[in-house]
Amino acid sequence: MPKILVIDDEKSIRKTLREILEYENFKVDEAADGAEGASMAAKEEYDIILCDIKMPKVDGMEALDRIQKSRPDTPVIMISGHGTIETAVEAVKKGAFDFIAKPLDLNRLLVTIRNAMEKITLVSDVKVLKKKISKTYEMIGESTAIQQIQDIIEKVAPTDARVLITGENGTGKELVARWVHEKSNRANNAFIEVNCAAIPGELIESELFGHEKGAFTSAIAQRKGKFELAEGGTVFLDEIGDMSLSAQAKVLRALQENKITRVGSEKEVKVNVRVLAATNKDLQKEISKGNFREDLYHRLSVIIIKVPSLNERKDDIPLLVDHFGKMICEEQGIPQKAFSKDAIKELQKVNWTGNIRELRNVVERLIILGDKIISGKDVTTFASPLKEK
Repeated sequence: MPKILVIDDEKSIRKTLREILEYENFKVDEAADGAEGASMAAKEEYDIILCDIKMPKVDGMEALDRIQKSRPDTPVIMISGHGTIETAVEAVKKGAFDFIAKPLDLNRLLVTIRNAMEKITLVSDVKVLKKKISKTYEMIGESTAIQQIQDIIEKVAPTDARVLITGENGTGKELVARWVHEKSNRANNAFIEVNCAAIPGELIESELFGHEKGAFTSAIAQRKGKFELAEGGTVFLDEIGDMSLSAQAKVLRALQENKITRVGSEKEVKVNVRVLAATNKDLQKEISKGNFREDLYHRLSVIIIKVPSLNERKDDIPLLVDHFGKMICEEQGIPQKAFSKDAIKELQKVNWTGNIRELRNVVERLIILGDKIISGKDVTTFASPLKEK
């Protein structure tokens, strides 16, 4: 049952609100002044707080300040019989959810409370999603190679330096890029990923820079590209080694001039983005073959981060297995399972050609098919097809 705290120095108002709210299936507590109300809010968690403005000792505005410090996510609805537009604006600026003037309109009060309840649900959902995202992109490992990458990220992230991330498929290059973004001054803006290998060569320029209506047959409306959508944030060019030479030339120009031109337009558009790139290819070899522009390589590789393969950091496997195990059990709604020492040893014997991505898949398979405590025998039985080194 949702709980509401009513803070008002008029006993008749508190009684009326209690009767209305209890009829609507709310649990109601009362406070006779701002000091008592702020103290109650700090000690106990309420879904919504109704707070009068004009009260002796501690008024509603001061009570609001105190509540904001102890319960910043709790919606506070201010009520007053001396309400003005200025008072309402001040209350909202201070963090109040809404302002209602006395005499209270019952319908408006209930609608406002319902809206506040919806806000609580949204805030809660956002927190859950953020928690899941942070877990998904957490960098796990204590090996020297991972610690070195973490140190580089700490130094590079606050700058706008371009970063080229190299490594085999499945090693976590996207994770490194997201960490650079999350620890940068652009973290509150967009992180836009472009998989250069997944987009046909004839569409990559439109994808990156947008197009005008009628620029080509299927261009039925103007469209912004990834560079414009990432304004103020970060563009991550994954598998950049697979980008066409014509698109490379335009990316180079965008990096040099901080301007792009939509396909089918001659108008230049200024952009403010940080570019991170990743590849599993040896770009020096691609340059010698004529498949990659050397000048673009030098623009992108201000900082180079090489992500090690899982075979190069097998000491991290126990930590990774524990991390993936907890995450997968939570996602699948399965009781937590543990991996025995023998199971970890068997996993450390494997030649991980698919790297971290392959390990996660194997852990998920073992959790679904294995017993409460996953043994070395479970690994050899269920983790197939795996090959020992």
